[in-house]
Amino acid sequence: MKLFITLCILIGLVSCFSPKTQDEHTSIDLTSEIYYPLNYIVAKCAEPLIIDGLDDDSHWENAPYTSLFIDIEGIKKPKYDTRAKMLWDNDYLYVFAKLNEPHIWGNLKQRDTVIFYNNDFEVFLDPSLTTYNYGEIEVNVLNTVWDLTLDKPYRVGGSADNSWDLDDLKTAISIEGTLNDPSDIDSFWTVEMAIPLKPLLELKKSDKSTPMNNEQWRINFSRVNWDHDITNGNYSRKKVDGKYLPEYNWVWSPQGVINMHEPEKWGYLQFSDQAIIDDVPFIEDKDLIYKQAAYAFFRLTRYGSLKQMSSKKQGYIKQFKSQLSDDVTCMATFEKTKDGFKYTLQHPTTNQLFIIDQDGWLTLK
Repeated sequence: MKLFITLCILIGLVSCFSPKTQDEHTSIDLTSEIYYPLNYIVAKCAEPLIIDGLDDDSHWENAPYTSLFIDIEGIKKPKYDTRAKMLWDNDYLYVFAKLNEPHIWGNLKQRDTVIFYNNDFEVFLDPSLTTYNYGEIEVNVLNTVWDLTLDKPYRVGGSADNSWDLDDLKTAISIEGTLNDPSDIDSFWTVEMAIPLKPLLELKKSDKSTPMNNEQWRINFSRVNWDHDITNGNYSRKKVDGKYLPEYNWVWSPQGVINMHEPEKWGYLQFSDQAIIDDVPFIEDKDLIYKQAAYAFFRLTRYGSLKQMSSKKQGYIKQFKSQLSDDVTCMATFEKTKDGFKYTLQHPTTNQLFIIDQDGWLTLK
């Protein structure tokens, strides 16, 4: 009997001093962290477009405009209207954008300089839908281009590659007004682009062939706009107490934060083989809400309200009962790993697993 009591005491002591590896589940409301990106179905044209900064080519009649851009956080209405439209063929993705602007100005003329220090128009493209290996193209009213790629978002240590020059990129600007003339009020400027598909296809991990009918990529557009000063008849970014005022960021699909480099929030681009897409349906991702929940857990743990989870000991496990919408919930399991952490979310009916790690890399199993 004494031996039995001694063993019980020893077992109790061991359990007291053993590291805790699991905790009871916690309920968490993710509804405000779930993003439903906008989508655009792009019609196919039979022959190449002439890139002149105008949309008077008859093919553009078959391309609907996007909705008007919104402030990047998705709350405020921008001061000036912006909208875009797209077409494609086997060689190019065509983009046309119209930017209302009463003061049309620019002074950056060197390729691959930081174009958003001028008012500009920007395109972001993720052909593989992974948030990794994506392209960015910026252009100002002087038709100066900055084209670059990122191996992964800046938030997880990504670096920009400015050597990614799209040699076959075609861009043109048209102005309804006068350039760099503060004595009058302008109307708008337009951007027309022919973005070569081949270097975009090289960004994909696999299946680098021409887009198939109904294939989807991720895309977003941004317009950077600055308050300005006029000195001796010249425009410049406005300063107060020696500091530049922050820029405005107006986008097509809202980001929720002032950061374009959260690609999981970009819109969807769906390629169509049809020249007229009026009756072509957009193919919804039935698992979108679970993927967005995985990215939400990643962001909250890396930078937000769950950041304390990163300091747990390796092997620590915790379950979350996650509210994703009014009628959708799922279980998510956090695990502290050797390299950081990972979350595993399970679809409540199909048992599909969505696994995301500390670098925002999402895997489906």
